[in-house]
Amino acid sequence: MSSSQKPFRLAVIGSGPAGVYAAETLLRTPQVKNGELEVSIDLFDRFPAPFGLIRYGVAPDHPRIKGIITALHRILGRGDIRFLGDIEFGTDLTAEDLRTHYDAVIFATGALKDADLDIPGIDLEGSHGAADFVAWYDGNPDYPRTWRLDAESVAVIGNGNVALDVARVLSKSADELLRTEIPENVYEGLQAAATTDVHIFGRRGPAQTKFSPLEARELAHPKGLQVVMDPRDVEQITDAEWEAIKADKRTDQVTRTFVGWLEEQQRREAAGEEPTDKDGNPAQRRLHMHFWHRPVEVLGEDGKVTGMRFERTRLDAEGRVQGTGEFLDYEIGAVYRAVGYHGSELPGIPYDAARGVIHNDAGRVTEADGTVLPGVYANGWIKRGPVGLIGATKSDAIETITSLIEDIDAGVLAAAPERDDDAILRLLEDRGVQYTTWEGWTALDEHEKSLGAAAVDADGEPRARVKVVERDEMVRVSQSGMPQTSNA
Repeated sequence: MSSSQKPFRLAVIGSGPAGVYAAETLLRTPQVKNGELEVSIDLFDRFPAPFGLIRYGVAPDHPRIKGIITALHRILGRGDIRFLGDIEFGTDLTAEDLRTHYDAVIFATGALKDADLDIPGIDLEGSHGAADFVAWYDGNPDYPRTWRLDAESVAVIGNGNVALDVARVLSKSADELLRTEIPENVYEGLQAAATTDVHIFGRRGPAQTKFSPLEARELAHPKGLQVVMDPRDVEQITDAEWEAIKADKRTDQVTRTFVGWLEEQQRREAAGEEPTDKDGNPAQRRLHMHFWHRPVEVLGEDGKVTGMRFERTRLDAEGRVQGTGEFLDYEIGAVYRAVGYHGSELPGIPYDAARGVIHNDAGRVTEADGTVLPGVYANGWIKRGPVGLIGATKSDAIETITSLIEDIDAGVLAAAPERDDDAILRLLEDRGVQYTTWEGWTALDEHEKSLGAAAVDADGEPRARVKVVERDEMVRVSQSGMPQTSNA
């Protein structure tokens, strides 16, 4: 790159972990750290606030969420990555705009749509995608403010982290969630909920869940919640399977958590004791754990969910799930499918609709036939599908940035004609796009903390923060903290 083309200009679309870690990985490369490569990075998001999935896709009481946000906040707060929020790719900013202003772009837009569950009755009223429910209780500004919670018995389909999050939120009292940042409308909705019984269904057994030991144990933490186990789910585990379970520490701890709950349940039943939570308080709600259940059909009447049919399963000799031919029906008033996420298509970017990802090779975006699009990259779930945790996103970023550095060194990237850092701001302003900045997020962050300080939780203590939901209010507060010259 010639001196007239410095610094290298990079746009990252998406400010969740995948976007932030991609930008941070580039800044940590030897070429950047030793001064060989000078870079300028703009991080765009369609929300006025940063952090993507961490703010709008993870339960507010998730045990590790605060640590992740702290890490992302520290990276963006340094000032060497410019955040520009409330900008919709494909509407406010096009692929042609990016080619004009940036030498390369990385798409890190994640995957926030629910994967399909193709069974009869899945479209009945009362059947929901878990991702939509998560978006509601996380205060996503693009979703309605109310959620119908009039079903006493609810089914959550899946044995992954999202299923756990949904089940935990439905199982907890609204007062317990006041310790988190949930907005007032979410608190009011959960406070009025009729839910007394939450059923989690998984196709495989206790040993095949992906839960961490901590996540499994926390299922029993809500006050007034009784965990209910089916003895057959544990009895079905063979001696050979137990040997395999014992050989893996995580699997052993998780499975023994379930076994411990069952043993305590059986002890209380034998003694004629009333059901209680883990601390001995009278049970007000129940969390039913069902393993070896394959969803077959959502049952309904008059277009509404009334139940679910499952087939009992087992593992064959190769460890694959197979049906047993035994079918079970449960009375259920609402269903939440948590069987995975699916990425959304981006205008003008090659997309694999079946997998919900951008076509790519080691992060380099390609056409469907494998032809590389120079200067266009992908990272995170939109690159590889919605699998893996934050650690996988970091290693994913290393692969993508390695491809980017190789292409820079090979001289195959065309330099953007517009080199002025602020030209993109002028373009947005000319279009009337009311974008937000990191200074704006700082103002919104302080505002949400002040809302928390002015409110109290169920114990009468000030709340840490209360999340703002309305997009217009988020933008208004954000822009009150931004230099006037940056967003006229």
